[in-house]
Amino acid sequence: MSYYQRHIFFCLNQRINGEASCGDHDAKAAFDHCKNRIKDAGLSGKGQVRVNKAGCLDRCAGGPVAVVYPEGTWYTFVDQADIDEIVDRHLINGEVVTRLVLPDDVGR
Repeated sequence: MSYYQRHIFFCLNQRINGEASCGDHDAKAAFDHCKNRIKDAGLSGKGQVRVNKAGCLDRCAGGPVAVVYPEGTWYTFVDQADIDEIVDRHLINGEVVTRLVLPDDVGR
C-alpha cells in the first residue's frame, strides 16, 4: 500500500513571458479550495488524500490542470463546483469525473 490512497497535484505555474499557464486561470484558488475541502472532511494524512502544489506539468494548453494518482487521471476545471465534484466523486469515492478529464492530445 502506498502512503496516500490518492494524491492530487495542481499546476500553479505562472509564466511571465506571456505564454499560457495554469496560473492565468486562478489555479491557486482551486488548490486552496481542494486542500480546505479535504482537511475539513478529515481526509488528509496517511492512508488518505494528499493535495499538493506543482510546477509546470507541461499540459498548459488545457490549463488549469490537476492530476490524480495512483490512477494518473488528468483533469481540467473552471470553478469551485468542478473541484467539489473531483473531491466528492474521485478523491473520496474513486469515480473518475469523465466530463472534466483532460484529453490525451492536449499538451503544452
